[in-house]
Amino acid sequence: MKKSNFAYSMMAIVLGTAVMSTSALAADTTSSAGAKIDSSIKKVDNYMGDSAITAKVKSALIDDKAIKSTDISVKTEHGKVTLSGFVSSQAEAERAVAAANKVEGVKSVSDKLHTKDAKEQSVKSYAGDTATTASVKAKLLAEDGVSSGGVKVETNDGVVQLSGSVKNQAESERAESVAKAVDGVKSVKNDLKIEP
Repeated sequence: MKKSNFAYSMMAIVLGTAVMSTSALAADTTSSAGAKIDSSIKKVDNYMGDSAITAKVKSALIDDKAIKSTDISVKTEHGKVTLSGFVSSQAEAERAVAAANKVEGVKSVSDKLHTKDAKEQSVKSYAGDTATTASVKAKLLAEDGVSSGGVKVETNDGVVQLSGSVKNQAESERAESVAKAVDGVKSVKNDLKIEP
């Protein structure tokens, strides 16, 4: 009889330990899952916040009649706004930056705007810029050291603007070097971002 009581006691201890271990493991797993969910929610909130800021900045630029917002791109990352593209004057660029700074949630504004001549571009100049853009794109496609799929090229009066993303600094520098070597390019504005 003593042997069976001892066996039952041992079995109760083993089962009790197993139940307690399972409860602790479940609590730990729940805690870990909760932390992952919190992290995901923060990422979504940040993305949604950045998207909302971008939309508000675009709206502020459209509302200001002194700004030709169709030539301005807006990108927001962690509340930091980057304005890029072309404006007709430095005053217009400053006005666009000021408008973006007034938007709720904007932490800072990076001005990557380029000033184009106030006079209208001639057909010949436009055709030259179009040809230059095509040449730069073709050279980038042919270049092994540049993943050109993420690179956007715009040309205005011989000034080439590179935007988009590349894998590393070496690729960014190589893309700029390739663009500078193309006939008709007066200068290159490198606005490429490095994406991991």
